[in-house]
Amino acid sequence: MGQLNINVATAGDEITINVMGHIDEDADFTSTELKGSKITFDLEKVETINSCGIREWIKWIKSSPEASKIVYKNCPKVIVDQVNMVAGFLPNNGSIESFYVPYYSEESGDEKMILFNHGVEFNGSNITPPDGIKDDDGEEMEMDVIEAKYFKFLQG
Repeated sequence: MGQLNINVATAGDEITINVMGHIDEDADFTSTELKGSKITFDLEKVETINSCGIREWIKWIKSSPEASKIVYKNCPKVIVDQVNMVAGFLPNNGSIESFYVPYYSEESGDEKMILFNHGVEFNGSNITPPDGIKDDDGEEMEMDVIEAKYFKFLQG
């Protein structure tokens, strides 16, 4: 189906893995070994994920050493949805450094994805959305999610 690209950068005992494209039945994670004290996944360019991709992802994540710290960053909505719905998608030794929140302007119909960063817009289960998100016409935008559902992963 879709194409998946994985790029790995190593710095000492830490690795950063950029995942781009479609995580589906054709996803092959076997060539990327998860080793290191900290494994950071930059997921910003993940476009889609389906049930077969979820299964393969969880299998891959479980292959990492238990002592490794797993970090997800730049999580698009498709990843946040999986973290909220699928047990094990974010492992017990994992955390989220940053994620995107959809915003919408009823006036213009514009949509924007706003990055929430740990320690800035969220800390633990405390969420402090940024003020003054505006569309291209200067109209105020609102979060386009049900907060109790979208931020569920911060409660656990």
